[in-house]
Formats: sequence, structure tokens, C-alpha cells
Amino acid sequence: MLTIDQILSIKSDAEFEATALELFRFQAERCKPYKEYISLLGIDPGEVCSVEDIPFLPIELFKTHDIYSFDSEPEMIFTSSNTGQTVASRHLMTSLDTYRKAFTATFEQFYGDIERWSIYGLLPSYLEREGSSLVYMVDELIRRAGSGGFYLNNYEELIEDMARDQKPKILLGVSYALWDLAEKYAPKLENTIVMETGGMKGKRKELSKSELHKILCEGLGVEAIHSEYGMAELTSQAYSSGGGIFRTPHWMHIMLRDVNDPFDHTVKRGGIDIIDLANIGSCAFIQTQDMGRKLTTGEFVLEGRIAGSDIRGCNLLVHDL
Repeated sequence: MLTIDQILSIKSDAEFEATALELFRFQAERCKPYKEYISLLGIDPGEVCSVEDIPFLPIELFKTHDIYSFDSEPEMIFTSSNTGQTVASRHLMTSLDTYRKAFTATFEQFYGDIERWSIYGLLPSYLEREGSSLVYMVDELIRRAGSGGFYLNNYEELIEDMARDQKPKILLGVSYALWDLAEKYAPKLENTIVMETGGMKGKRKELSKSELHKILCEGLGVEAIHSEYGMAELTSQAYSSGGGIFRTPHWMHIMLRDVNDPFDHTVKRGGIDIIDLANIGSCAFIQTQDMGRKLTTGEFVLEGRIAGSDIRGCNLLVHDL
């Protein structure tokens, strides 16, 4: 069985493909909902010989099924933030050590040694519920950094603490809370990376990323807004250092599908499918409801959400499982 250390050591496309195919065959046999989905598609896992042929599991199934590939009990169950009347997704995490190693390696690939930073978390909607993988990650990053902390709605204390902090800082906040901070206080943050994640959560009107980032740059006194792209169903994250252009770690790849044909991955703009090989214990091949476009550099741009009715061909299969 593959280990997280083997996954994180991937450096080349050839290593990625070989590991992806090995993990696919394991999960196609051991993850019952994925196995049933593949059967409904009429696909023989033994005949899948390239990454392009691997079927992606609709992310909606994390809301209705236990997506799990091991016999042992999961160490943790992470849940998604379910705004409105939506049902929360559940990610059965076989090992918290796997999660810690994955998000630590991802962070350090793009931002270097955690200990050089102070990490500040402005995540009120996440802190107010249990089971958030984002809160777990940020809490661990704060612990590893040795400085920073979580802030709920106490903006003035956050501003004062960051002003006294002489280390380089990362302020990771949910979008609406960063907007509140920029609008109500307009602090001019120094030696700080501002990183947004999580959207508006129904707290404020939705804006395009470019509109939001313009407001945050002007209000917080920074030149660019970084972003974190992750979700409860994943173990790894993608990061943007500005301009909404995201990069993935070596063991995580993005593929785009035609919204009218979810098995066509030849498009340059479409629904986002994710291969996250750190999802060892669940399913590493996930068809999301996000929309994006791929750049020639291999990076991608997130362009919003796809309405469920637009995903033709897969909805019937989801209901059949």
C-alpha cells in the first residue's frame, strides 16, 4: 500500500502517472461507492492504463456516502461548511498524520519554512462550527510557526497584534471577514501576505475575485492578494500568489472537463477535476462543481461554480448509487 511519504516524494510526471494508476486500482477495489460508480459507467479498472482514462467521482457523493478505502476506523471526520440548506460533505480521514504531512509539505513548497512566518487566522465562520479541516490546518501552521493566532470578530486586537509582530506575516482569512476588516478599519499592513479563502458564506454579496482583490488591496495596503484553494474533500491545497492564478503541489493535478460531456478532458476551460494523491484513504479522483481554465504553464484560474443542472450525464449516476 502507498504511504504519504511516497506520495509527497513525487517529482516527475512519470512518477505521478505510475502512482496515480496504482492508487486508482486500489481505490477502485476498496472504496465501495467508487467501485459501484465505476461499474455503472461500464468501465473495467483493469483496462485503465493512463491518467486520462481514470473516472472522477462526483463530489456530491461525499454528502451521501462514506467515501473510504480502508477497513480501519478513520482517525478524524472532516465536514464541509454547509451554508443555507445544503448537506455537509464528510471526509473520512484515515490518519491525521497524513493530513499534517500533506498540508505542511504543500505550504512549504510555495512559502518556505513555516517557522519564518507568523500565521494569523481570521476564520469566524469556520471557528464557529466543528469538523473544519481548514481550522485544523491553520491551527497546526500557527503551532509550527510559533507565533500568530486565531481571531473571531476582534479586528482591533488583530490589527494591534500584527503591528507589534516583527516577523513576516500571513493573514489567512475568509473573504467576507477580510472585506469587513478592509472596509471598517483599513489598516495598512506591513510585511504581510494577505490570503483569502472560503468565499462570502452568505454574509455579504458575491463579488468577482478581481473586484474583491481590488477592495482588499486598497483597504489593507498590499499589492496583491494571495488565495488558498482547498475543500473538506481534499487533503492537499492549491495556492495563488496573486492574479487568481493557482499552482498545485507535485502530487496534485487539475484536469478540465467539458460541462456537457464529463468524460471529455480536451477542453481548455470547463469543470475542474482534481487528482489529489494524498487522498490515500478516500478517493483521489474527484469531479468538483467548480469552473476554471488551464494556462499553458500548467497553472489554473478558478472561475466560479457550475450549477448542478449543467453537469449532464453524471447526475443520473449519482442518484443511482
